[in-house]
Amino acid sequence: MNSESRKWWTLGAVSFGLFMIMLDNTVVNVALPAIQRDLHARLSELEWIVSGYALTFAALMLTGGKLADLLGRRRVFVAGLAVFSGSSLACALAPSADFLIGARVVQGVGAALMNPATLSIISATFPPRERGAAIGIWAGVSALALAIGPLVGGLLTEHVGWSAIFYVNVPIGLIAIAASFLLIDESRDTREDRRPDIPGQLTSAIGLLGLTYALIEANGYGWGSGRIVGAFVVAAVALVAFVLLERHQRAPMVDLRLFRDRTFAGANVVLLLVALAMFGVFFFLSLYMQNILGYSPVQTGATFLPLTLLIIVVAPLAGRYSDRFGSRWLLAGGMTLLALQLFYFSRLGVHETFWDLLPGMLLGGVGMSCVMAPASAAAMSGVPVDRAGVGSAVLNSSRQLGGSLGIAVIGAIMTHEIGGRQTPHAFVHGLSVALEVAAVIALVGAVIAAVAVRTHVDPTDSMERGRPQTYSQDAPAG
Repeated sequence: MNSESRKWWTLGAVSFGLFMIMLDNTVVNVALPAIQRDLHARLSELEWIVSGYALTFAALMLTGGKLADLLGRRRVFVAGLAVFSGSSLACALAPSADFLIGARVVQGVGAALMNPATLSIISATFPPRERGAAIGIWAGVSALALAIGPLVGGLLTEHVGWSAIFYVNVPIGLIAIAASFLLIDESRDTREDRRPDIPGQLTSAIGLLGLTYALIEANGYGWGSGRIVGAFVVAAVALVAFVLLERHQRAPMVDLRLFRDRTFAGANVVLLLVALAMFGVFFFLSLYMQNILGYSPVQTGATFLPLTLLIIVVAPLAGRYSDRFGSRWLLAGGMTLLALQLFYFSRLGVHETFWDLLPGMLLGGVGMSCVMAPASAAAMSGVPVDRAGVGSAVLNSSRQLGGSLGIAVIGAIMTHEIGGRQTPHAFVHGLSVALEVAAVIALVGAVIAAVAVRTHVDPTDSMERGRPQTYSQDAPAG
């Protein structure tokens, strides 16, 4: 196998593992009623079955990126696959809700090891001129997994049983481990000083854990409750300590100088805002379709398919376009399309059909395609290859944090607007106001993209086309 074809096989192996962990973000939700019946789980236990995975995933993402750079990206990716596959088997065999919660937490550890390694392996394998296209395929695989998760979960739960949604990860994981050894070359941070940053890892994990917990649980316990305020205080203290430690560490887990690159900082903010605007919306649109329109979980998952199928088709094209012309205007245009989508959805009523939802889904598919891959490519273009693991971990943490914040913010707005009225019209009114706020957030992201993100055309590619060279570090703001 020559080097040209091997790198695409490497992308396939990485995408195989990525598909598994992204599928688990959405496949569990539709199985929760069956889990509740079989394991006699309380509502709070059901919440932890979902949030326990998300909490450890977010809190340990930076640690996973650092370990990938330090110990070897393939090695950490394979270790994550093994942990994820083993814990999936434990989930399938869970005799109680508490056992399932514990297994889901371990699943989050495996995902945190795997996820940043996927993007860093791509950055180390592909040259800058092809990186956007590769990341576009990476984003498409993520979208496909997220899209079919509810559909797969509904089908497996209805026809096999809820444990099948976890059993299916085991053979996929074993195949991905074998493919990784065969197709992925090892790469790591080549600096001489490669000490692990234990204080940085602990403070970042505690800070992100506290912040994510507070954002997820605030609507349940109340924003002013001692539990939530205490979590925010712990998060703030830990994150401030993390920044101070990283500024003075000789070998920091996160080189804060990365944020001096305006493109890296801007792309991370855009990803945080798109996740903030969209993740909560997806969550509550699912509730709207099931609780107001009367859709089944399988029908709800199928309704999202036009959006995610568009991402699968358009994201690689957007990645290639960003390779040639840069990401700035793709990001600004994509965020504007998402704002239009959100405003369109804010006009929905209580008697809509699939055809009423379809225009918004199409706008969202194109908009997210123009944001996800180009933003990732723009951010990684400012990161040296030997820091790619940490760079991708920061990127994924921004997206995860934005998603958690989005669910909390959209939920808080809806709770306030509904005001205790348990009627379809009250729910739709609350959703409408929340979507209008999300649309404004998306527009803010469009402005930030236009102002902060620089062009990142590969200089070699520029010379081949006979155009002036453009560098991500030195391009003018305009």
